[in-house]
Amino acid sequence: MVHIGLRIKEELKNQRRSVKWLADNLYCDRTNIYKIFQKDSIDTLLLYRISKILSYDFFKEYSQDL
Repeated sequence: MVHIGLRIKEELKNQRRSVKWLADNLYCDRTNIYKIFQKDSIDTLLLYRISKILSYDFFKEYSQDL
């Protein structure tokens, strides 16, 4: 099963982006980003927004697992 929070954290690191940068783009606090990193599943709208911000299709993580 995909742990989407860890995948988001990995992709953020791969892109050399900061937690603050992601929080600013999501219009939230950094603490919320750290909470996202701990989640093994998240709301699809939030995942869509993160995918757009990072220009990475996190939905494929699920479809590849099928």
